[in-house]
Amino acid sequence: MTQDSVATMAAPRLSFSNVTALAPMVRVGTLPMRLLALDYGADVVYCEELIDLKMVQCQRVVNDVLQTVDFVAPDDRVMFRTCEREKDRVVFQMGTADPDRALAVARLVEKDVAAVDVNMGCPKEYSTKGGMGAALLSDPEKIEAILKKLVTGVSIPVTCKIRILPSLQETVSLVQRIEKTGVAAVAVHGRFKEERPRHPVHCDYIQAVARAVSIPVIANGGSLDLVKTNADVAEFRAACGASSVMLARAAMWNASVFSSRGPLPVETVMEDYLRYAIRYDNNAFNTKYCLCQMLRDKVESVLGKQVQASQTNAEISEAYGLQAFYQQTQDELQARRDASQGGGQPERPVMDGDVTTMAVRFERREYPPQITPKMFLLEWSRKEKLEQPQYDTVQRSQDRSFQSTVTVAGRKYRSSLWEKSKKFAEQASAIVCLRTLGVPEGRIGEGESGLVCKRKREGRADGPAGADRRKRPHVASVPEETQSNGGPGAV
Repeated sequence: MTQDSVATMAAPRLSFSNVTALAPMVRVGTLPMRLLALDYGADVVYCEELIDLKMVQCQRVVNDVLQTVDFVAPDDRVMFRTCEREKDRVVFQMGTADPDRALAVARLVEKDVAAVDVNMGCPKEYSTKGGMGAALLSDPEKIEAILKKLVTGVSIPVTCKIRILPSLQETVSLVQRIEKTGVAAVAVHGRFKEERPRHPVHCDYIQAVARAVSIPVIANGGSLDLVKTNADVAEFRAACGASSVMLARAAMWNASVFSSRGPLPVETVMEDYLRYAIRYDNNAFNTKYCLCQMLRDKVESVLGKQVQASQTNAEISEAYGLQAFYQQTQDELQARRDASQGGGQPERPVMDGDVTTMAVRFERREYPPQITPKMFLLEWSRKEKLEQPQYDTVQRSQDRSFQSTVTVAGRKYRSSLWEKSKKFAEQASAIVCLRTLGVPEGRIGEGESGLVCKRKREGRADGPAGADRRKRPHVASVPEETQSNGGPGAV
């Protein structure tokens, strides 16, 4: 046995008895929400479901700037981010239908989480068509194979989360089989896979399961009408006869439901959440999505509209009056970044055959709304009387990411990083070309270059109607994440 294994096994094992947990929720259960829940009194926090096919491609990266551990995909996207604060209380939930892949993912994250969980309850097609989520409920042999592989293959606790089956006896029998695999606990969402949050939770099913097994049973599904405040948690636990309770939508709407001191105003909760989102450089669209869930029926208020219109965490912080905190945090992060990178040397071009490459990404927030690197490259080419830049874009089948090569004056340029969309990939290749040639690319603060007219650069449209764009920001829809857990109502 290695020293690392001894150290892992020596750490206190996470207990699932008499706990209140933050449920796994797609787009919601990222690091800021998990830390917020812990602050307010949650005993255990689950991350959003992450698919095994995505996670097995990730590399574990220690982020010295954010003081986190990041699991980074080949296209440089952070699939899972965690930190020391939650290490002994975060449960990593995966979507899987393959025992070997499940074990590979569990071993990848084993040193950085307190337990691993298998999602067996998501009823959405994008999960079930791959044999994951609720599809596993009809294949108990596969359930056993996955859980036994995990229990014997990692040193941290293994759990799973299910929905109830059509009959009480079927549900009890399945959980008894699950218990025999050696799992530490089982979470039971008290709804059938066809039911949705508007349907009442079947406490009697959870109660029957809890009586039939000796491992902790975690009751889930009471946010609709049973758990509205922290005082309701004990009643829901008693109604289900369960060891513990797991909260999804009630926590998403106001995470202070975990606090025994009573609920806090949602405005306070949103500000506390936003501070974590800024501190840990959370994706702005994810930040916006979570805040909109907290706003609920106030999403069309003045504040709600300002949040929806925001494109960056900086703009969101302005909506909440946290500009000073945002700037202070950015200064601190930049100081760490400079210290870790020795002053931040610029990326150097590398030749890959006849293609000049650089590891760069297109970050929309770094450019004014109407300005893009492609626009600058096109204007520069016209100025130099060159042919229009030609983009050749390919898509990678394993994760549907894109990479583009631009040809300018007979020379080829591309980013070595894969992007989430064809448009972003083309912008990244334009950046490589412009930086290699030493041509301005239009970033905020770059100054006047003469390549794009002043009207476009300042974001003005033709005529008086083209008022400052910043007063009417584009309202972008929240992109669907690659990870999914059937939405907050499904857990």
